[in-house]
Order: sequence, then C-alpha cells, then structure tokens
Amino acid sequence: MLTRVGPPLAVLLLSGPILAGLAGTILPAFGYLPALGGTAFSLAPLRELAAAPGIAHSALLSLFAGLAAATLSLIVVMLFVAAWAGTPLFSRIQHVISPLLSVPHAAAAFGLAFLIAPSGFLARLVSPELTGWTRPPDWLIVNDPMGLSMIAGLVVKEVPFLLLVTLAALPQVPLARTRMLVASLGYGRVAGFLFCVWPPIYRQIRLPVFAVIAFASSVVAVAIILGPSAPPTLAARLVEWMNDPDLSMRFLASAGALLQLAVSALAILLWIVIEHIGAAFRDRLAAAGRRCVRDRLVRTVALVAMLASAATVFAGLATLAIWSVAGLWQFPDALPRGFSLRNWTTALPRILAPLATTVIAGLVSTLIAFAITLLCLLREDETGRIGRGSALLIYLPLLVPQVAFLFGLQLLFLLSGAVAGLPALILAHLVFVMPYVFLSLSDPWRAYDRRYEAIAAGLGKSRLKTFLAVRLPMLTRPLLTAMAVGFAVSVGLYLPTVLIGAGRLTTITTEAVTLASGGNRRVIGVYAFLQMVLPMMGFVVATLVPALLFRRFRAMRV
Repeated sequence: MLTRVGPPLAVLLLSGPILAGLAGTILPAFGYLPALGGTAFSLAPLRELAAAPGIAHSALLSLFAGLAAATLSLIVVMLFVAAWAGTPLFSRIQHVISPLLSVPHAAAAFGLAFLIAPSGFLARLVSPELTGWTRPPDWLIVNDPMGLSMIAGLVVKEVPFLLLVTLAALPQVPLARTRMLVASLGYGRVAGFLFCVWPPIYRQIRLPVFAVIAFASSVVAVAIILGPSAPPTLAARLVEWMNDPDLSMRFLASAGALLQLAVSALAILLWIVIEHIGAAFRDRLAAAGRRCVRDRLVRTVALVAMLASAATVFAGLATLAIWSVAGLWQFPDALPRGFSLRNWTTALPRILAPLATTVIAGLVSTLIAFAITLLCLLREDETGRIGRGSALLIYLPLLVPQVAFLFGLQLLFLLSGAVAGLPALILAHLVFVMPYVFLSLSDPWRAYDRRYEAIAAGLGKSRLKTFLAVRLPMLTRPLLTAMAVGFAVSVGLYLPTVLIGAGRLTTITTEAVTLASGGNRRVIGVYAFLQMVLPMMGFVVATLVPALLFRRFRAMRV
C-alpha cells in the first residue's frame, strides 16, 4: 500500500513547486502583488524591464552562453565516444571522469579562475622565464565581456555530465556489431559511429542536453565568479534586483524572470533547429558515400579535448587546495614560500554555521528524495509499467530555469512566513535533488536480475524478507551512490539557498560565491576546498561501505 503514494508524491514534489513558483513569478511580472501594493494588472514592470540599460545585451549573452556551452560539451563527448568507445583507454578515462560529476559548479569555476587569471597558477608556471612578467599583466581574462571564461567553466563541468548520460545510453545500441559492420564497408571509426550509432544514442540523451542548455543559459553562481560584470548575464542581474532593499524591484525582477524563461526556451528552440541542420548535414555526407577513413587527427583531438577538460578541473581543485594553506605567495612565484593552517583557523568560527546548514539540508533532502524514489521504483515493479511522461517529469526541474520559478516560490514563502526556515530550504533543495537521485538509481534498479528473488521465493521467503535480505544488499553500491549524488547536488545549490534562505540561512556554497567579489584567495580557497570535499566524502562512503560489508563475498565486489 505504501508504494502507491510514491508516484503521486513525486509528481507533487516535482511539479507543484514549479507551477506555484511560475504563478508567483507571472503575477508580479504583470503588476499584481497586493502585498507590495500591486492590486491591478499592468504592463509597467515589462516596460521598465525593456528600458533597463543593457538588458538586451544581458539576454543575448545568456542565450550565447547556453548554446555555446552545450554545443562545445556535446561535440567533445560525441567525438570522444565515437573515436574511443569500446577500447581499454575509454574505460580508464571513464573512471577518471566519473568523480568530476560530484564537483560543484562553483568550486570548478573558482578552480578555473585561479588557473587562468593573469596572476593565476598557469601564468606563474611560465613567468618570468617565458613571459618576462614580474607582475601580472593587465589582461581581462576572468570576467571577460564575451563570457568566454564563463563558457569554459560550464564546458568543463557539463562534459562529465553528458559523458555519463551517454554511457548510460550506450548499452542500448549494438556498438560492437555495428562497428564491425561499418568497418567491413570501409567506413572510418568516427564516421561509422556518427552515421549509424549516434542517432539512437542522441535520442536518449536529448532531454539531458536540453537540461544543459537551460542551466547554462540561466546559471548564476558560475556567472558571478567567471562571467562579465558590465553588464552581467541576465540571471545574475535578476538576483541583484531580487535582493535589492527596495521591494518595488520585485516587480522588475519578476518581469526579468519571465524574460529569462523566454531566453532559455528560445535557446532550446534554436538548438532544435541546429539538430535538424546537423542531421541533414550528416545524411548528406552519408548519401555522398563519404567514409572518412583517415580520422586519426579527429580521434587525437577528441582525446586531447576530453583529457584537457578533466585536467583543467583537477588542476583547478589542486590550486584551490594549495591556496587554502598558502602563506606568502607573491607573483610570479610558482608555489607559496610557506604553508600554514592560519587560513583555516581564522575562517573556522565563521564556517561552522554554514557547514551545519549545508550538511543538514543535504542529508535530509537526500534521504527524503531517496525514500520517494524507492517507493516509485517499487511501484514500477508491482505494476510492471514505467509511467508515460515520467522522463519529462523527472527532467522538469532541470528544464525550467531556476530563476523563472524560484522568484515566485520565494514570494509565496514570504507571504506564508516560511521563508528563511530550514524546512523551506530543504523543500527547495529537494526539488533539484530528487531528479538526480532518481536518474542515478533507476538504471541499476531496473537492470537487477529478478531471478534472485524468484529463487528466494522458491525457498519460502516472504516478499519483505527477500527485499531486505537479498535485493537491498545486492544493490548497496548503487543505493549509496545515488544518495552521494543527491548530497553533492544539494551542496552545490546556490540560487535556491540564496532566495529561500533570504540571507539568514547560508551554506558553504553561498558563502564561497559571496566571497568571489572580495578577491581574498586564501579565504576563497578554504570555502571552495570544503565545497569540493563534502561531496567527495559522500562518494568515499559509497565506495568503502560496500567494500567493507562484502569483503568476504567475491561475487559482491563490483
């Protein structure tokens, strides 16, 4: 009976806050918010938005960032999988890339900023021997006007995500047989893959690609750290307006949130056009009989791009760790002249409260998401049906830009007096944690061999005992991994915490992003390092616990 409540609860959780938040955004965007004196519908907020200086530039910047980040990330993943899938090297790189999914966007952005800034680690490595610089050059690399560093920060984080969803789709196609067939027809490795294998794979990862576009076109934390500031991206401007002490700015922010929704929707529509152009180009090449046999250069470039993406994140995280314990570190020294824990001891008193909020919100939202996911999957087993439209529902919180409905949700919480409360914060996190927990757990759950349960039933075991004593232990690793993914997502959430926490509930991520404007790299390094370590601790637990539990059972060591 309990499993019956799982699917309705998931529908309510995933769609309820979004619909309520959109309503709470749309009404003030048209001037209706009685609590702030808006008692009649009006187009004044939209007119004020249209008159805001640089608003078109901000919108175009967001549109460009969303399309560019998704395009570059998908090309890297597509060519890498086309060139190397099925090889031992592919398997090794896959294991290297997978942990990067746990790194929050803000931590990766800080790491990239510390690497590529004029006074960053890369400049220090080659100065003054190769450059002659004894002081940082006056170059605007981070926060550049075109948002190129922001796009780079998004690409290095979206590549692992798209690679992992592609890996999940890969077993659904006969890769080995298709490769042999196209090779026998004289096609190159990359061309054969793109002509015959990529189309069915892309159909399965289309929604995740849309999610990447929606996220990249409306991201806030990465835009604050790496994006331009004059003017900033549309999402970053909306947060400024929403946090303005002048409450009348809420009308303008709500109108801007509608514009952000339109920008992200336009980005996805343009992407669909690009899809058709790409498919037509591929079909034309195939019809022309182009076999592209000499593709060694393409394969090498794909490998280098994938490795460079991973190496950038790892190097950035290492730089963060060094800065967190750095003593005197003047330019152009490649390393600090000394190491000290003073940065940690100084920051520790201020860290404890955000750390507690981060851990509590992460654990509680993850446990609730995990329980609802488990109920939904158990209901699937009972009915034998996968709900129609469930994939779209799961991706709904990822497809709708956060700023488009969180503004409205914040207003609703304000009116109800629930804003800045831990339950409201956990609910906001739950909306984003739930999809990732479900996506992480659903494939291993559905791939479970049910013959084990049939054997247990044949031995007279009840369904409950079979579930507790057979299925759950066998799925210990994916269960813990799904919880680790959910906790990592919660730790990395910035905008939901800023808006629902209303500045009174802070987490490690919000504190780190707030420090971005201060420029104190040692303090930023401490917060960003913690932001990186917390999710990794979850994955360490997910790895060690099954290893310890099943150390005497060879078949359970997966």
